[in-house]
Amino acid sequence: MTVPRFQLHDPDLLRTLMRRTGDGTRTSVRDLAKVAGVHASHVGELLTGHQKTATGEVAAAISGRIGVDLLVLWTPAERTANAVEQEVSV
Repeated sequence: MTVPRFQLHDPDLLRTLMRRTGDGTRTSVRDLAKVAGVHASHVGELLTGHQKTATGEVAAAISGRIGVDLLVLWTPAERTANAVEQEVSV
């Protein structure tokens, strides 16, 4: 089974939203990494543009901590129909 991946729209938008999340607080790279269950370098690489995608779980966790809907920050990196077909065939 292929894990769905999402592409970050804009690293600058993520950086801006980290300064003031949906609950009015600031969040850090380490905080996002902890919430998403990844190493801080993964989040750092998303912010620099060296890493452009993340798994659906990581993307959802980051969006949730920031306080925005998933599609505000992310775009599915594969066609939705392909992802659904893969899930159904398993």
